[in-house]
This record gives sequence, structure tokens and C-alpha cells, in this order.
Amino acid sequence: MFHLTYERCSSLWTPGAGAWPNPTYESLGGGGEMSRQLKLTKFANLSISDPFFDSLKEGYEEFPDWFASKRDEDVYIVHDGSELSGMVYLKLEVGAVNDVVPSLPPKRWLKVGTLKIIGRGTKLGERVLKKIFDTALSVDADGIYVTVFELHATLIELFTNYGFVEVGLKATRNGVERVFARDLNSISGDLKADYPFINLHNQSAWLLAIYPEFHTRLLPDSILNNEPLQIIQDVSHSNTIHKVYIARLALTRMRRGDVVIFYRTTDHVAPARFRSVVTSVCVVEEVRPKRSFASLDEFLAYTRPRSVFADDELRDWYAERRMAVAKLTYNAAFNRRITRGQLIDDGLISEQPRWDLRALTHSQLRDILSLGGVNARLIVD
Repeated sequence: MFHLTYERCSSLWTPGAGAWPNPTYESLGGGGEMSRQLKLTKFANLSISDPFFDSLKEGYEEFPDWFASKRDEDVYIVHDGSELSGMVYLKLEVGAVNDVVPSLPPKRWLKVGTLKIIGRGTKLGERVLKKIFDTALSVDADGIYVTVFELHATLIELFTNYGFVEVGLKATRNGVERVFARDLNSISGDLKADYPFINLHNQSAWLLAIYPEFHTRLLPDSILNNEPLQIIQDVSHSNTIHKVYIARLALTRMRRGDVVIFYRTTDHVAPARFRSVVTSVCVVEEVRPKRSFASLDEFLAYTRPRSVFADDELRDWYAERRMAVAKLTYNAAFNRRITRGQLIDDGLISEQPRWDLRALTHSQLRDILSLGGVNARLIVD
């Protein structure tokens, strides 16, 4: 039984290191707001009388029976203290999917099941998609599918923007749902529709530095073991697939489709060879020099939703004579962090020139991604 709702935002799923995602919890709040935690639990630990489930019971008459049938299964919840504010249920299905018309062919399918988050106007919809893709790759799925009622137009748009195509219909006692699927064994050549896959054909690769104070705010899945979870906030720049990076560097050397390895510089607790690490892989969507913005207002409108900087800091950036903006997709966090010292000692990168914006060969890129434990399926050549 499949149930889906979408209330302004969507939901979160955090993959673990094993065959099936299995973290304990993830903090999604910070600062002065109450922390939101993503927690693994069992359906048996939830109460269907919780007001959170009212809309699901109203939309699906069979929901109570379905809920009871899942008693011993894992589910992720998002809660603000004691208040339930989100629920995510994903299921691996092996074989043909025969309860839709036409049937989906025999494959390893990741089914997007119950998915609901009470949002705050941030871009959690993008973050849930990233987590769905992460999960699909971690269980070696061939495809992902979702069924959704016509009225959930925002959710349909979210999925279709990232390569999901309508493949059929599903008749239920509550009405007819549209079926959308994403094939994970092929690419179209469109950067967004192919996300999170990375196409190296005719593309360059780069090492790009980021300061510790901005690193985890911008790249929340790439949190380091020695960084507090509380800095992962339920704000737009943390939740987005698309990130904005602003610097005085010659970012215009990069072009659309180029691959970027983020290098978190030292926090000065110890020498850089032990504290500076590579953590994430991204893909360039576009790079804009300062002169491409007609006004401060245009610059703010472009950067504000996806940058870690506050408005006053963005205004300071716009006042800089030499400045450029790179917009990137956040494709994967490394499962293992590789230090500057290891990269040098293994002969992967020399100490000079500087590691601020540095070209990498495809061989260096593949070696770094392999050392970082990034799923090899992500790379397409």
C-alpha cells in the first residue's frame, strides 16, 4: 500500500553505511530554533492517533490497516522535541511491479512510500530527492518509482525536474494515481535530469577549497566526525541540491558539467596535513562573474536561497571588485574523509601550486573518489 503527501516541503532520508540505510538520528535544526531530528524507529513506536497522521487517514481510507501491517518495519520520523513533524518510508522491491498499468519491468526498484513533512518554507523537497537517490544507489537499485495523485502538482514537478517520467497509472479505492519512474541505468545528457550521475565526457575536474565555518552549512551530508550536528540547519542553503559558492578565485575557469571536489581547509586545531580533508563531489551548473549581475538586487535574488551568507555578507561580496559565483549540484558526500597528508603521501596531489582552485586529471579524480568511498555507479565516462 502506498501513501504520499506533500505539505509545502517534502521529507528526509539519510543513508547509512550498510546494505540498507540505518542511521540513528540527524539533527536538522540549530541556532535559536528547536532542533529537528531524523530518527530511525519502528511503526510500532508511533501512534496513529497522533494529529500528524490525520491528513493521511483522510486521504486514504485504508491507511489505518496499512499502518498496522507495518508494525515491525523501520520508518524514519522527523520530530521537533516531542512533536512529530515528518515521516519517510522507502521500500526495495525486486521484480516486476504489477499493480500499475502498464506493469513496470522486472528490476530492483526503490519504491517511494509514505512521505510527509510539515515544512517551514525551505527547500526540503530537494533534500529528500537527494536522500532518495543516495538510498537507491546504496541498495543497488535499477530504478525508482513513485505514485502520486494529480492534485500534488508541486511534488510531480519536483520529481519530473530530476528525470522522473510518467510511465503509467495506478487505480486505487481512493482514485487514480499517476506513476513516475526514474531509470538509474541510463543518462539523457541533461545535467539536472541525470542527477546525481556525473558525466566525465569532455569535462574538466577541479579541487575547490572551502573554509570550515561554511563547509557543513553548505554541504550538510559531508559533516565531519568532529563537527557538531547542530550546525546542520533547516534552512534553504542546507537543504538544496543546488549550491552557490562565492569567491575571489578565478571561478570562470570552470564550465558547465565540470566536476568539483570540495576541499575543507584546516580549522587550525592541528597542522593542515591532518585537519584539511576532501569531503564532497559536485558538478558545475554555471559560473557567473560579477559583471553578469545588472544590480545588487539581481545578485541577492540569485545567491540568497542557496548561499551560506547572510544578506549583509552578500552585500559585502557584491562590493568586491573581483568576485565570481559558481552554482553547483551537490552530488555525493564522501564515505571516508581523505586528509591533505594522505593525498600528498599517496602521490595523488603535489603540495604546490595552492589548493584553492586547482585542476585535476580524470585519473586523480577517480582515485580520490575511490579513496573517499563514493559509489562507482555515479561516474559515467
